[in-house]
Amino acid sequence: MQHSTKTKALVESALLVAFATVLSVLPVAQLPYGGSITVASMLPIVIISYRNGVGMGLGAGLVFGVIQQLLGLNNLTYFTTWQSIVAIILLDYLVAFAVTGLGGIFRRGLKSQPLALCAGALLVSVLRYACHVISGATVWAGLSIPTTAALAYSLIYNATYMVPEAVVLLLAAGYLGSVLDFRGEQLGRMVRSEKKTLRPAHIGGSLAGLLAVGAVAFDTVMIFSHMQDPESGEFAVAGLLAEPFAESFWLPVVIATAAAAVLAAISVLLLRPRR
Repeated sequence: MQHSTKTKALVESALLVAFATVLSVLPVAQLPYGGSITVASMLPIVIISYRNGVGMGLGAGLVFGVIQQLLGLNNLTYFTTWQSIVAIILLDYLVAFAVTGLGGIFRRGLKSQPLALCAGALLVSVLRYACHVISGATVWAGLSIPTTAALAYSLIYNATYMVPEAVVLLLAAGYLGSVLDFRGEQLGRMVRSEKKTLRPAHIGGSLAGLLAVGAVAFDTVMIFSHMQDPESGEFAVAGLLAEPFAESFWLPVVIATAAAAVLAAISVLLLRPRR
């Protein structure tokens, strides 16, 4: 029986890793100098860790990191020394995604499943962000990150995609954790006593939040693609004014931001509780 359970967990983990990979190769936004915003591509690994333990989660996260490395092999061509190549493999891929396996660490400490999943999602997002920041401030300094104030640039640049990525991950983890029970051997719906009623106001707030995240992600990609010099990696506000207004990115940025704000306000107003 124990052998059968372990085999089932391995098969389930393999399927979730495959699903995470599919989500990672279909990003919502791709930054010009590395990094992307996905539809909670780390969540399947967090679920593996929550359901089957941190050990299984770390193994799945490592496999996920190896796959990400294979998909990003072209990034190694920017470096000539073996030390730099090893650092990139570890910091930007293996370690950065292996830590996702810690997502289930709060299962025993927090009784609320949505809260435990959200806490795990926040933890792995911070750890992955730290890996990318260290990589940017050291190995990538002088390439996509300028050597002057490399740590500050790395903190800012990596936050532009990791913050929206973390927000989407937290929203997805909280929602799925409130409607599906991941603690049993068989996946099922959350018991009514633990499932809070989803009110229209909650839906409106969630829609507004998602629209805000989408607008920030779009604006970030557009702005950073014009601010950073492809040769030196330096960020300069002058890059935002280098093109005529009609041909620049300002019009789509303004339209996207305004549309998101209007739609968010409408969703909150229409779904607010009536007295």
